[in-house]
Amino acid sequence: MTAEPHAPHVPEVVWHDVECGAYGEDLPLWRELAATCDGPVLDIGAGTGRVTLHLAGRGHTVVALDRSAALLAALRERAAGLPVETVAADAREFDLGGRRFGLVLMPMQTVQLLDGPDGRARFLRRARAALAPGGLLAIAIADALETFDEVRNLPPIPDIREIDGVLYASRPVSVHEEAGGAVIRRIREIVDTKGNRSAEEDRIRLDHLSPATLEAEARAAGFGVDPARAIPETDDYVGSTVVMLRG
Repeated sequence: MTAEPHAPHVPEVVWHDVECGAYGEDLPLWRELAATCDGPVLDIGAGTGRVTLHLAGRGHTVVALDRSAALLAALRERAAGLPVETVAADAREFDLGGRRFGLVLMPMQTVQLLDGPDGRARFLRRARAALAPGGLLAIAIADALETFDEVRNLPPIPDIREIDGVLYASRPVSVHEEAGGAVIRRIREIVDTKGNRSAEEDRIRLDHLSPATLEAEARAAGFGVDPARAIPETDDYVGSTVVMLRG
């Protein structure tokens, strides 16, 4: 029998932290929105708690929803003593039993992982059911991804983290177009405490989605539309447009 990895080295948790955990350009906007809403915040696609813990640490009650039990387990451990609840569910299928939220967040392009218009329509129906009357649903969409590969353009520098002497590095090597979306390809490398090195490839597909398209889909689902907000790009991350929808 293969031993389970030590908790800090659960692969799904490690790679989520390495590739997403350092991003913070959107946090001021989520703080601003949370400060103006009543009641708890629903964070959809919460992962290991990048946004959830930031808001809960400032006194907001947050329900963190993600389909990954491993990521939510890490979040619960990190949230000890904070007003956080976790829910394991798919964003297209969740049902919170009649609970209503003044603010529902979907950060970091999670909406572009829902497999096209049908998946987004299912999500919007569930989000509208969870939103209090007059509440706000804020959804981040990546601005246009520039294609690159190791031959024609220099890829970004790798994301790196060391845990207990083990080095984890995630290196973006290409972004290429495919029908209806863009595929981000990374090489994930591990160097253990004895210097042994291993590597594997990871691919993630983001649907092409414009703010205007999402706003039109939201109107069809019964939402009102507020002016969108912008999150600027950084040296390491693309910018985002945050579509603002009213229940």
